[in-house]
Amino acid sequence: MPDENALRGFDLLQDSALNKSTGFTEEEREHYGLRGLLPPGVLSQKLQLERVMANVRRKPNDIERYIFLFALQGRNARLYYKAVIEHIDELLPIVYTPTVGQACLEFATNFRQTRGFYVTPRDKGRIRRNLDNWPENNVRVIVVTDGERILGLGDLGANGMGIPIGKLALYVACAGIHPRQCLPVMLDVGTRNATLRNDPLYLGMPDDRLTGAAYDELVEEFVLAVQDRFPNALIQFEDFLTPNAYKLLDRYRDRILCFNDDIQGTAAVVLGGVYASTRISGQRFKDMTIMFLGAGSAAIGIGDLIYQAFRAEGLSAQEARRRLWFIDVDGLVVASRDRLDDHVTPYAHDHAPMGLEEAIRALQPNLLIGATGVPGTFTEEAVRLMAEINDRPGIFALSNPTSRAECTALEAYEWTDGRAIYASGSPFPPMAHGQVAYAPGQANNVYVFPGIGLGALSSGSSRMTDEMFLAAARTLADHVDAADLQRGSVYPPLRTIRDVSKAIAVKVASIVYNRGLTSQPRPDDLEDYIASLMFDPTY
Repeated sequence: MPDENALRGFDLLQDSALNKSTGFTEEEREHYGLRGLLPPGVLSQKLQLERVMANVRRKPNDIERYIFLFALQGRNARLYYKAVIEHIDELLPIVYTPTVGQACLEFATNFRQTRGFYVTPRDKGRIRRNLDNWPENNVRVIVVTDGERILGLGDLGANGMGIPIGKLALYVACAGIHPRQCLPVMLDVGTRNATLRNDPLYLGMPDDRLTGAAYDELVEEFVLAVQDRFPNALIQFEDFLTPNAYKLLDRYRDRILCFNDDIQGTAAVVLGGVYASTRISGQRFKDMTIMFLGAGSAAIGIGDLIYQAFRAEGLSAQEARRRLWFIDVDGLVVASRDRLDDHVTPYAHDHAPMGLEEAIRALQPNLLIGATGVPGTFTEEAVRLMAEINDRPGIFALSNPTSRAECTALEAYEWTDGRAIYASGSPFPPMAHGQVAYAPGQANNVYVFPGIGLGALSSGSSRMTDEMFLAAARTLADHVDAADLQRGSVYPPLRTIRDVSKAIAVKVASIVYNRGLTSQPRPDDLEDYIASLMFDPTY
């Protein structure tokens, strides 16, 4: 039952956090002045959930399912989160990737209800004052994007707001962060997408992108405003173009509680999959050679964390670097290149320039990781070469959405005679190759970022560290059991996600306490304490 000071009557029914709609009991209807405002039938949440799923399943396509669920979230948040938790295998691809990509492309067309906070260059000098317009005072998690690199879809400007909204829904469903503690933010600094700027329905700033010092000053004002208004909030940077992604992470990681999910979250979930893959291949992790197709923020972020993991296994800095090779649009990243971005330079080895297939022959990688945003870049020749070199080749095609995957699961299995250890960024359905049934794993950041955030927030951490992401990767790998591996998956079932998130949160919080990153006292039973903080949408 809502609290005694809650809204009443029609106002209560308009509050998505408190509304139970037809789930209000007879006693509650009397107490809160709801008589006459609802049909007389009282439905349990279980029956309401059955009705929700029946409606979802009869929609003609996933974007219509997304719109229906988005509307439900705005009417009855607890029922929405109950649906996502209870049916996460079915609904995660709708709530987030791959459907969220289409939702962002059509954000302005399908706009129905405002959700989240917008910052534009017009707000310079008054961002802190504008934050007072947000109705909640205890915001703990902020996901912010500037919309410049949305999944593999490019610069979508203000249409990128679908990403923070979706990510925060996963914080709630998968780690139990309370919905009222979540704030999606769109840093709308314009767009280079001329089609959007010329679209009369586009809802963002119809200007070219703000860059340089003016951009940096706006972000700085936003960060300082958040620190003043919501001093206990974690800021998650999401879908920034690589140069800005690294610049902002380097600028703020030692100042505030923040991380970049595309760099650090992706790295942790992929490293978890790499750890688990060794239980299929029988290879020692520290003996692996890994090749990346793509050298953007996601690929380099994965490489950086794997480098840290190699060092933790006892490899020297030089040995660890030499096990990581990158290929971009110009071929193998080598030291003789005229120009290299700072984040790529550590992986530019002394080697002859060459393309993907030639590099596979020369360097004999055990695992091929794709983070290009370009479909089909894992060619049949390249994948077959991987299978010649390795008994169980690792093929991680990570680009989102599904249409952007470097190769499909079926292609990987067919080209390797079913021997590939395959993972993707967006989900592929279970399939068979020959007499073997596969359930390819999805390297979805949802396995790690909610738990990492929960661990940091529950312990009052002042910073995020690489050690936390390494711990998250190892914990994730530990939750992959023999049955998962038998199905060809290097990730656990999504239905276990809240357990995975809680376990990661405990590991992260332990690091916070052990490293003195908080002034909070450590609870006697950390696991029970964290479990007690997790939002349960049941009513």
